[in-house]
Amino acid sequence: MEKLNDRWLRLIGILVVSVVATFVFYQPDNGPEDITWLQALLISLIEWTVLLEVNRQGILLARRKFPRLNQTTKRILLELSWFVGATIIQRVTVTYLYDVTQFWGYPLPGGTYWVTTLVSFLFTLPIAALYEGQHLYRQWWTTYYEAEQLKKENLQSQLDSLKAQINPHFLFNSLSTLSSLVTEDAKQAERFIEELASVYRYVLQTNEQLLTSLDHELTFIRAYFNLLQMRFGRSVELDITVEERYLDFLVPPLTLQLLVENAVKHNVALPTKPLLIRIYTDEAQNLFVVNSLQKKQNVIPSNRTGLANITTKYRLLKQPEVVVRQTDDCFQVMIPLIEVTAYDYSHR
Repeated sequence: MEKLNDRWLRLIGILVVSVVATFVFYQPDNGPEDITWLQALLISLIEWTVLLEVNRQGILLARRKFPRLNQTTKRILLELSWFVGATIIQRVTVTYLYDVTQFWGYPLPGGTYWVTTLVSFLFTLPIAALYEGQHLYRQWWTTYYEAEQLKKENLQSQLDSLKAQINPHFLFNSLSTLSSLVTEDAKQAERFIEELASVYRYVLQTNEQLLTSLDHELTFIRAYFNLLQMRFGRSVELDITVEERYLDFLVPPLTLQLLVENAVKHNVALPTKPLLIRIYTDEAQNLFVVNSLQKKQNVIPSNRTGLANITTKYRLLKQPEVVVRQTDDCFQVMIPLIEVTAYDYSHR
């Protein structure tokens, strides 16, 4: 259950409302002589404590059922329904008891029921508005903060990916491969240049995108893998088994590149023992990237920023968690696919 952290608001609100209500309703000239103004204030404190605490439970219920910012209308309607019902029941019941017992020393006119109920609304509704205003402000600030955090993570991902693509080692290996291909196989060299251009083009095009279609991501990873295969030959293998119905689903750009790059970076790839990377989907709308585990003896230090980046993005997008598993013979990452209709582009 959500904690409202409203101790002072409750104490001050109940006290102020009780004092004002006592001035409005207490009539010493008509009341019994043994009920003083202080006693009337105590009775008022009890009444308003009960009413405001009951209404507070309505606020908690509404926030549990409709917690998100885009559910504000439903949340307010539930709160209003609860407030109206609880206030009418409490005030009519209390007024009836005062009337039949003549607690204040006189029978109450019929209109008293309406007056006490309407006056109660004048007190309870402003307090409810304070609660909802505070909640909306906190939600707006949280949404704004998460959006900024997501932009930061997305920018960091773009920078990391660009650095990975254009770092000296990548350029040196690419140019070395290209140099050998130019002298040995001109057509293969031309294909290598096309794939290299395709890789850079995709990185630049997705710089401003928060999500991209799985179809585009797979097209890119094939181009990226072709570069790897021209370098490593049959030492690396890629198997893609993705159902066609998932091609329009969304993933953060360069997710597959980060995972494939990590697989090549941390594992041995030999013609006699090729590194196998599999990309496939399941019936639960998940994408799996699995590579055979054959770790290098000289372990390359890693802070797993690539995986952390992907995981953080999914958390900020309020999507199911990325799941990482490792066994004796394979390393597996499960990426939840995001439906276009399920993603709120107002986050962008």
